[in-house]
Amino acid sequence: MHDIRERLSVLWIFALLNYLYADVIALWAILGSPPADTPHLGQLALAGSAVLMEIPIAMILASRLLPRRANRLANIIAGSVVTLVNGFLTFIPPLVGWGRPPALPEYLFFATIETVCTVAIVWQAWTWPGADAAR
Repeated sequence: MHDIRERLSVLWIFALLNYLYADVIALWAILGSPPADTPHLGQLALAGSAVLMEIPIAMILASRLLPRRANRLANIIAGSVVTLVNGFLTFIPPLVGWGRPPALPEYLFFATIETVCTVAIVWQAWTWPGADAAR
């Protein structure tokens, strides 16, 4: 996989699959909770989740289609945003006592993989060689 566009696209697919599977695990944990313990997400939280999930979905396509300069910038920005949001939502609340995500051990496992993957995306985009500029 020598083409940086292909590499970035595959990394976004990998990150997306990890996000989705972590959410499936959390859903199963929520469904197994007593009704009083079941969290209820408001419309704003659901809309925010939809926007956050659309970033990696859109970046799969954008990584293949955007010109080099826009592609590089989009991957750096999108990768940084999802890394920061994922890190904040997963690691900060349990540390400061704001509750914890459902299925915490599994969530931490997936969040670590997701964070490494999105950091790799930012690094790949940041170090994108200039020789590829013709494409």
